[in-house]
Amino acid sequence: MKKINIVIIGAGLYVCGKGTRGFGTILPAIFESKRYNENIGAIHCISTSISSSNEFLDKSQKLKKKTGIDIEVNAYPKSKNAINFSYKDVLRDIAKPACAIVCVPDHLHHQVTKDCLESGLHSLVVKPLTPTFEEGEDLVKIAKMNNLYGAVEFHKRWDKSNLLLRDKFESGVLGDPVNCWVEYSQRKSIPTSSFKDWASETTILQYLGIHYIDIIRFVTHAIPKRVMAIGQKSEIVKFNIDTYDSIQCVIEWEMKNGINFTQTLLTSWIDPESSTSISDQKIKFIGTKGRYEADQKERGIRLNTDEDGVEHINPDFCIPYGTENNDIRWRGYGIDSIKTFLDDVFNLENKVISLNDLIGKRPNFQESLISTAIIEEAHKSLANNSAWQTISPDLIKKLKN
Repeated sequence: MKKINIVIIGAGLYVCGKGTRGFGTILPAIFESKRYNENIGAIHCISTSISSSNEFLDKSQKLKKKTGIDIEVNAYPKSKNAINFSYKDVLRDIAKPACAIVCVPDHLHHQVTKDCLESGLHSLVVKPLTPTFEEGEDLVKIAKMNNLYGAVEFHKRWDKSNLLLRDKFESGVLGDPVNCWVEYSQRKSIPTSSFKDWASETTILQYLGIHYIDIIRFVTHAIPKRVMAIGQKSEIVKFNIDTYDSIQCVIEWEMKNGINFTQTLLTSWIDPESSTSISDQKIKFIGTKGRYEADQKERGIRLNTDEDGVEHINPDFCIPYGTENNDIRWRGYGIDSIKTFLDDVFNLENKVISLNDLIGKRPNFQESLISTAIIEEAHKSLANNSAWQTISPDLIKKLKN
């Protein structure tokens, strides 16, 4: 059996909990994969500074102690004196890895992922695939040309709340779709602190709302027809960051049987720091025979401490749980998403499955072009006085293929 050596490009909040007491999601997920698959090999994490490298190594050592899992971990750059350091050098010089996990700012997704694919690596990209359809389509072509697997880390597809929605819809008990309403917001510190260096390169719809654009595609298999968006700028610009505080987006979808329905997304990232969770997320899905509602912030657990005040805990995303053996195991849909990718890569490398076996079962690059196309048209709407943007017939044909 082939060993699966893993490259991570990026060492931020989602990778290892940079700047927090936590450990992020990607690093714990790899440790959990190693727990049951001894063929998970070394981790090579590439960031932009020696301080990020050192924090990644420190988090890794703590995880080894907490989980009881031993895994080889490397971080680059290795010296603060590194001159003209480039992730491309690491991709060229390290022992042949099997896959890459790309967790860099949105506007860098295309170039970094392209370099990974051209280095022969199956690649998982944090959402979105790319900011534009043209860039995303280019990655689809490169992956196909190199016979590689490419996927987007749309972890909300593994959330049991959304799986239940899909199952109820597919069973027919909700009837035909009529409309869907989503509210998704985060604390103001996300754009002004955590992502302040690149928040102006994205929007809250692209960074966060895209999850529920993908979920509606996942649930209904519909194709978008047209898009409209309205946005407001007044608060975040005070921090010299040129991005929208809030975006409201309406998408008209078409089912395979010709039925149309709308999705409305209310997205923002100006929630107060006193909010009881980083993310506030709700969804309502209305059909001709029923409705499904889920408050994915209020999941039934509330914690109140002197140190952190009142918190709503999401037990389903990425949480460490103690075991009877006094070690720690990370569980949740954030973990499951990354573990599934690593399982798929392992099975591909060992000829257990083929790329065709994954079509229609995973958020691969081709599937993720749909959410990318919607985001691009929403941005055009924002730039055009919120005018409706029609998805072109040629583009729809590409999406269906």
